[in-house]
Amino acid sequence: MNNTIKLYETDSHLSEFSAKVLSCKSKDDKYEVILDKTAFFPEGGGQGADTGHIEDVEVLDVQISSGIITHITDKPLDTEKTYFCKIDYEKRFRRMQNHSGEHIVSGLIHRHFGFDNVGFHMGHEDITLDINGVLSEADIRKIEYLANKAVSENVRITCEYPEAETLKNLEYRSKLSLTENVRIVTIEGYDACACCAPHVSRTGEIGIIKLLDHEKNKGGTRLHLLCGFDALADYDARYHMISDAAKSLSVKQNCLGEALIRLQDEISALKQKNYDLRCALSEYKIAEIEPTDGNICIFEEDTTPNDMRKLMNACLDKCGGICAVFCGDDIKGYTFVATSKTADLKALSSDMREKLSAKGGGSPEMIQGSIKSKKEEIKKYFGV
Repeated sequence: MNNTIKLYETDSHLSEFSAKVLSCKSKDDKYEVILDKTAFFPEGGGQGADTGHIEDVEVLDVQISSGIITHITDKPLDTEKTYFCKIDYEKRFRRMQNHSGEHIVSGLIHRHFGFDNVGFHMGHEDITLDINGVLSEADIRKIEYLANKAVSENVRITCEYPEAETLKNLEYRSKLSLTENVRIVTIEGYDACACCAPHVSRTGEIGIIKLLDHEKNKGGTRLHLLCGFDALADYDARYHMISDAAKSLSVKQNCLGEALIRLQDEISALKQKNYDLRCALSEYKIAEIEPTDGNICIFEEDTTPNDMRKLMNACLDKCGGICAVFCGDDIKGYTFVATSKTADLKALSSDMREKLSAKGGGSPEMIQGSIKSKKEEIKKYFGV
């Protein structure tokens, strides 16, 4: 077993170091590299693996299994040679901000409400934590305020392996039953939690803790949050979206909510007016259609499926054969609905598939679908 020294445990801010390659094995089109020491954090505890470079060789992933830390690289490295290594510290620091912020939030929830964090995921868009209890909006805003108060106090964050006897009497949060080699992350005055990941040294480094969305999840609450520079980037994106929306409506940003309500009311009024006009137009079209013992085909360029059925049913009494309504044009094709009091439309549907390349189906009384044939071909088929 190779005992790689975990530099990330003693100095989470270390970004550059030198290490000797103990082994390098080819696997698929990548290489598995083991170093005598590493600041690259392997994926674990809900936090993704560090990436970076070993000189000009890219470190794509880092994994730990049975205590062995394996660096996945894109090129081979010489065994027993010492190399200069550099992690992607911008990515690491943002993850530490988020992870330390999550510990504060989870610790406060446990202290004030007695609920536990039973799930944690550091995703590309935000951080999610699953709480085994229901939190109200007011509860969440309270926790957010207290979490940012912890940030402002700039208290110490320490990571250590307590002695077995000390661990027995230590009160700390953990999702697993651990008895030895337990690494405890302590946020002075706020939280103690078993965790293998790197953290910032003081809460002030977190910058800001923002609780975003929340929803019910398996009888509890799922929280979405961002901290530090990720929270700043999220705020910047949201600010510009709000700014653009406000400009498009010619209002100040703090009036955007009222403007959107007015816009919704205007849209609703226009929808109603449009509906009334469509109904009037349909009645006019129906009145213009002459009764016939044969088929009736009605062509519309733009209408809703519901209006197509209304038009079809309204014209059925004027039709001795098949009444069909088509919506579309010769370029994009047509959707259709058809009904009849006399014809078996399932048989018609089969015939239309063969002769007009139609798609769809239905019942003996009504069929619907799509068709790529031209308008004149359709009219010729129905004899209108």
